[in-house]
Order: sequence, then C-alpha cells, then structure tokens
Amino acid sequence: MSEVKVIGIGNDHAAVEMKNQIKEFLEEKGYQVINYGTDSDESCDYPEYGEKVGRAVAEGKVDAGVLICGTGIGISIAANKVKGVRAAVVSEPVSARLTKEHNNANIIAFGARIVGIEMAKEIVSAWLNAEYIGSGRHERRVDMIRKIEETR
Repeated sequence: MSEVKVIGIGNDHAAVEMKNQIKEFLEEKGYQVINYGTDSDESCDYPEYGEKVGRAVAEGKVDAGVLICGTGIGISIAANKVKGVRAAVVSEPVSARLTKEHNNANIIAFGARIVGIEMAKEIVSAWLNAEYIGSGRHERRVDMIRKIEETR
C-alpha cells in the first residue's frame, strides 16, 4: 500500500451516491477521507469541487484526491488548473495503475455515469496500490509537465 493516509474526495450532483460508497470503502481500508463534495443531488457546478480537491492536494492538506462527476472529465480538467495537480480520468484499473506508475497522478477521477460502483472500487484500489516508478523516462516526463506549469 502507498504512503497515502488522507484522501480528499469531491463530487458534483451526479455522483453523490457513488461518492458516499467510495468514501465508506476507503474508510474501511483505513484511510481518513475528507469530503469536499456536495451532498445534494441538486444541480451544481463541478469546477468548484475539482478546484477544492486540487487545492487541498497541492497545499498538502490531503495526500491524494478522488474526484467523481458524471463522466470524470470536467472535474478533472478543473483540478488540473491548480498548480501541482496531476489529475487523471480513467474508467478501468489498468489505466488507474499506470497513471500512478508513469505519471505520478495525485488525483484520480472517474464518472458515476460511466462506471459502476464495483469498477470504481477496483479503479481506486489499483491507483492507491500502485507506486510511482520515478526514474528514467517517467521522471523526465513528469519534470517536463512541472516545467509547463512554471510557464503559465
């Protein structure tokens, strides 16, 4: 298991039920989970929650983040606007594992309208259990991403 102990979780109205189930799943595994998402199914704006989790990760308030909206796409784009965030939207465990191993993603995102709860659990587990390879071409590429951030 990775060194992640505290996870920030965020969601919009499309993912309240899935967020609650993933939060419970993570807590059962011994993680502390901080809820940055909505608990209402009334329409809301996913960028707000992507930014909240992104800032919490970038500022070190949490070790990692999980984001869920209808597709996972919009909320991950919002999080990626925060300097220091590497959020990846995935819909299966292999990509979840590889985004940690190769890209050192510190936030994972997926869609409540795209994957079911069991697949979501597999995605989160694969990502959390993966370790960043951190050498050679992978480190060089993550460094390139950091340099792009510095030019904004």
